[in-house]
Amino acid sequence: MKRFKRRLAPNAWIGGLIVGSLLLVAGVGAFWTPYDPLALNFTAQLAPPGGDYWLGTDEFGRDVLSRLMVGATTSAWISLLSVGCAVLVGTALGVLTGYLRGAVDRVIMAFNDALMAFPGILLALGLMAVLGANRYGIIGALAVAYTPSVLRVVRGSVLSLREREFIDASRVMGNSGLFTMGRHVLPNCVAPLTVLATSMFGWALLAESALSFLGLGVPPPAPTWGNMLAASRSHFDEAVWLGIFPGICISLTLLGINLLGDALRDRFDPRMRGLQ
Repeated sequence: MKRFKRRLAPNAWIGGLIVGSLLLVAGVGAFWTPYDPLALNFTAQLAPPGGDYWLGTDEFGRDVLSRLMVGATTSAWISLLSVGCAVLVGTALGVLTGYLRGAVDRVIMAFNDALMAFPGILLALGLMAVLGANRYGIIGALAVAYTPSVLRVVRGSVLSLREREFIDASRVMGNSGLFTMGRHVLPNCVAPLTVLATSMFGWALLAESALSFLGLGVPPPAPTWGNMLAASRSHFDEAVWLGIFPGICISLTLLGINLLGDALRDRFDPRMRGLQ
């Protein structure tokens, strides 16, 4: 048990620290930044890091640090809402199909399997063409892209739970199907959902950055890590920091999410319970 905790603790602490720092910066960036992230200052174009501008400025003299903070707010907000919508819809449909089975299960799962046949980013790109390049379009597209994964995981958990003795006992006691699903089935799906949602947060953040990099995300001049990275390409030789700092933010955040997800997986994985 102690050996397992020592092995698990570094992943949990480091991942939690990185993800917590992202959320803290995102929260602060929503209300305060060192400079106006949209203010142009042509007297300080491409200023290197240091002095008044800790992380330098871009080609329009805008403070990179302020834009990274606002970009963290945008990325975190879009990722959290996308994952939240996917989890809510996918969980509701997964519990419904797994518990009721029959024709409802066959119809919903046929449509779900059709959506899962498309890679998530490709499906999001197609939906963005319909919904438009804005933050609400990204949220809707990513939520639709990730809902099938949630539905399948929850349905699999419910299929194994519905045959358990405590579910039969609830039916014998005269409880309705809705009460049984909400009181006994849904709480037992929390562990796999927690692990999946953590991973999906990283997927959504990376997908949002990729869409912004391709010009299909939040439109400029609003800063996101993806469009900052895209804008740095034409100035990479003379201002390498414009690409390095957004890239570091994306990489560190994904590292933290993966470490935290691994720790949660080890914590909730039934195969690891014998080591606790």
